[in-house]
Order: sequence, then structure tokens, then C-alpha cells
Amino acid sequence: MLNPDLDRLKQYENSVSQQQKHIDVLKKNIDQLSIFRLALLLVEIGFFVGLVSSTGNAANVLWSVMLALPIAVFVLVVKKQNKLEKQLKFHQSLLWVFNNEANLINGKPNGYDDGTHFEDENHAYASDLDIFGRSSLYALINRGATKIGLDELAKHLAAPTSIDLAAERQMAIAELRDRAEATFLFRANLRGAELNRIEEIKGKLSNQLLAQVKFTDNTFLRIYVQFVPYLMVLLFLAGLIFGGSLWSIFGLAAFANAMLTYFYSKQINAVYFGFSGSSTLLSNYADAIAWTEQHDWQSKYIKQLFQSKDKVSHQIKALSKIIIAFDARLNFLLYAVLNFFFLWDLRCSVKLGDWCKTASNEVAQGLDRIGYFEELISFATLSYNHPNWIFPKFSNDFQFSAEALGHPLIAQQKRVDNSFFLKTEPTVDIITGSNMAGKSTFLRTVGINMVLAYAGAPVCAAQMHLSIFRLLTYMRIKDNLIESTSTFKAELNRLKMILAEVEQQPNAFVLIDEMLRGTNSKDKFDGSKAFIEKLIALKTPTLFATHDLQLSELEQVHPQSVRNFHFDIQLVANEMEFDYLIKQGPCTKFNAAILLKQIGLG
Repeated sequence: MLNPDLDRLKQYENSVSQQQKHIDVLKKNIDQLSIFRLALLLVEIGFFVGLVSSTGNAANVLWSVMLALPIAVFVLVVKKQNKLEKQLKFHQSLLWVFNNEANLINGKPNGYDDGTHFEDENHAYASDLDIFGRSSLYALINRGATKIGLDELAKHLAAPTSIDLAAERQMAIAELRDRAEATFLFRANLRGAELNRIEEIKGKLSNQLLAQVKFTDNTFLRIYVQFVPYLMVLLFLAGLIFGGSLWSIFGLAAFANAMLTYFYSKQINAVYFGFSGSSTLLSNYADAIAWTEQHDWQSKYIKQLFQSKDKVSHQIKALSKIIIAFDARLNFLLYAVLNFFFLWDLRCSVKLGDWCKTASNEVAQGLDRIGYFEELISFATLSYNHPNWIFPKFSNDFQFSAEALGHPLIAQQKRVDNSFFLKTEPTVDIITGSNMAGKSTFLRTVGINMVLAYAGAPVCAAQMHLSIFRLLTYMRIKDNLIESTSTFKAELNRLKMILAEVEQQPNAFVLIDEMLRGTNSKDKFDGSKAFIEKLIALKTPTLFATHDLQLSELEQVHPQSVRNFHFDIQLVANEMEFDYLIKQGPCTKFNAAILLKQIGLG
């Protein structure tokens, strides 16, 4: 049987190999430029010795000119090296992206956040269906590096939806899946992004910056800031040519500039705070946003993410350049020279003020857009990695049917798929069977694929039709010592929650795995029977997994409202074999006695 997942694995392994070659070439080129920079330094030292040793004005001028040449070349080399190092970092990030995809197909953990902080045992289904945390659906899907991307993914895995919204999201996810290779570049640009830093920048742009740059509206200050570089260059050249008192005037002007910078230092620091060292981050975000702006998106859901037709990426690039210039203040010696002679910090503040008045709100919205794209790309990558998964079809009428339905967290080579459908009217389907035969996994398979479907994602099935249900589960009930809650009390609390939801939600769908484990067998049967009959009366579709065969007899009492299914075992040469296939009718083969005998208790 062909395995499309393994075809993707081979594709990712080839991409990893290609990226490694790019990285090796870039490292070699960067090393060569480093050697060349060292050579330029040695040449500069030689020229300086020549200048010191020279006699005569003509020789001094010649050596001075020659002294400037290595500096000019050095600046160009540094610029080239910085460009190569940026490319190197990008390709290293892209290598990580491809490696991570290959690791996931090989069953290794996802390098992105697993959503542990979204875990909630009181949620209607999240804990029982492994939606968040280690080895969860969130851990399988997530490809987000921004707070909004992480939060949006959690929201769509944990909240109810509508048919229209799910259908719109399906189109958006399919459109991004068809451009999957470009989304890897998008993700590489965001690799290693600092979540807190970008949130700080967004907050500053939305709420603080406009007030902080207000001082740059001073007309005299703006004129002087623009004029001062020309004044200082003119005074410097005059001092070189004429000397004397002109050097004193030059010094006084530098001192005045220093005092002016000091006078506005509090305002300057407030403007700069939060931007320090963020130029690379902003530049990467600009590249990511530019990709979203370059396409003529067709799906309605994606189009709604664009609140402006302006190219926000250009505005972010402009901001990044201002921050690069502003970061010069991080070098103490450079800070003194630039501010004494050119009022550098004030110039950057003025530029930031001009930028802020035209772009800050749109940029904040553009930064948010990245997170919304990340969430969609997470699902698009899931669809791309599993091309045999399908987008389900929705119905306004009561419906659930699935062919070859499998659990998305189980590898294809180990997974056993089942087909299952509901009747046109709600029923309570009682599923009996042996330990380890597959009852719990089947319930989770149905539930987790519903969660995927409602998020607009593809499902692990050959075919699936369903209406919108409100999922409610009862599976992993445990005590809580901190809250002094016994297992039985915790079970009662869960049952109370389910009953309350069922009575309020006409579209509830209940999954129950072995109810009332914390009490005696008689109370367990009586309670289970009463609960099932309550669900029948409320016309609530339910999958009810149990070891209690007596409950299967309810089909005789309620032939239109109860159905029996089971998972069984086969004994081959006194060895148990499981096929994990659901079958109609109650179970007739159990394995508890066999298991007890194997450990010497039978």
C-alpha cells in the first residue's frame, strides 16, 4: 500500500540536503570575507605607518588618501558580509523548518509549541481528546511563532463553529496548502521570533509612540536637526583649511549639540525604549508580510485579513531602517561622535515621529495579520503532509457518517481505520468489548476528527459528512487531592456538567468511556442505565463505551433509540489478537480472565 506520508518525508529530506549545501557555501564565503577584512586591517596599519613616516605636504596628502581607501573597502565588505550572514541565518531557519517536518513524519516531537498552557480539564472535550499538551492534536498541527498564531489555533480547536465559517476556512486552508512551498519561506522568516518583543512593539505602536514623539513637532528643533550636519561639516572643513579660532567655534557647536541631546534625553529614551535591537526582527516580519501581500488571494476568509490595501511591509521596512540607525547609540564611542556632530538621536526621533503619523496603526494591524496567517498555515501544512486526508462535507440536517476514519495522532502504518454512521435520528450507541480492543481509541477517533472538521481542517478519513455538534466527553476522570475531590465526586461533577449542557444545547453529541468507575458494580449499572435513558429522552446522540454487557440489553427495551456495537479479540494458539475493527451487536468475547491467568491469578 502506498504511503503518501513517506513521499513527503523523502521530499523534506531532499530539501534538508539542499539547504545544507546552501549553508556550507555561505559559511565558506563569510569566512573568506573575514580573512579579507583582516588583510584590510593590516593594509590600513601599513598605510598609517607610511603616513607617520612621510615628510612633506604632498606625501601627507597622498598617504591620507590611501589611508581612506581600505576604510571605504572595509565598509563595503562589512555590508556584504552582513548580507551573507542574514542569508545564512535565513537558510539555517529554513533547514530547521524542513528538519522539523521530517521529524514529525518520523514520529518525533514537534519543535513548535505544544499548547500545554491551553490545557483545561474542565473543558467540554479538550482533555479527553488530547487537544492540547504533549502528544496532542495541537502539538501535531502548530507551526506558529507569534502569540496571535498560537492563540488563534487554540481558539479554533476549542470553540464551536458554524457551517459557513468552517466552509470558508476550508477554502482558505486549501488555498494555502496549494502554496505550501512558499509557506516554508514564510515560516523561516519568523523562526526564533521573540513573542514578548513583538507584542511590546505592537503595544508601543498602538498606544504609546504617537504621544512619545510629540516633542519632535517643535519647528525650531526640526529645522536645526536638518541643518546641523551641514553646519558641522562646514565648520570642520573651515578648521582644516584656516585653523585658529574656527576650531573653537567647531568645539562650541559640538558642545551645544551635546547639551541639546542631553536636554531631550528623557524623551529620546522613551521613544527608543522597546525598539532596541529589534531591527532584524522587524525586517524578518516585513519579509513575511510582503509574502502575504504579493498574492491575489481568492478565499473570502483570507481577504478579510487585509484591512488596508497599502503595502504594510514597506512601512515595516522603513521602521526597521530607522531602528538600525537608532541602534548606533548602543556603541558608546559612536554615540558620542554621532550626537555631538550630527544630533543623531534627535534625527532618528524626528524620522520616527514622521513615520508614526502615517503608518503606526496599519503596521500594528499588519503584524497581527502574520498570526492569522500562521494559524491557517498550520492547518495547510497538516493537509500538505497528509494528502490522502479529506475535507469533510457539512449538512444542516442531523448527520454523521465516515468511511475509513482513523486517529490523526496514530501513524498510518499502525493505524486501523473504521467506517461508522449515525441513523437519521439520534441514538445511544453502546460499544462493548475487551480490554485494549479499541473502544476508547474509537471514541477519541470520532471526537478528534470532529474537532478538526469544525476548525475547517482536513480529517483523517476517506469520506466524512456531518452536521454541527456540540461535543461533550466523559473519559479521563480523576480525583483532585488539592480540591479534596474523590474520583466518584469528580465523575458526578462531569455528569452534572454534561446534563446541563445537553439540556441547553440541542445539538449536543456525547462521548462516554466507562461511566462511574469510582463506585460499586450495582450502582454503576443503575447509574449508567438511568443516564442512558435520560439521553434517550433528550434525543442526544451518544457513543457509550462500557464493559458492562447488561447495558447492551437496553436495545431490546429501546429498539429505535439504542444500537449495539463491539470490539472483540481472536484467540490464535492461546494468544490474543486484536483487529481493532468495530462490529455490530454486543461483544461475546472478553479477555480479562486470560490476562489474569497470564499473571498467575487464574
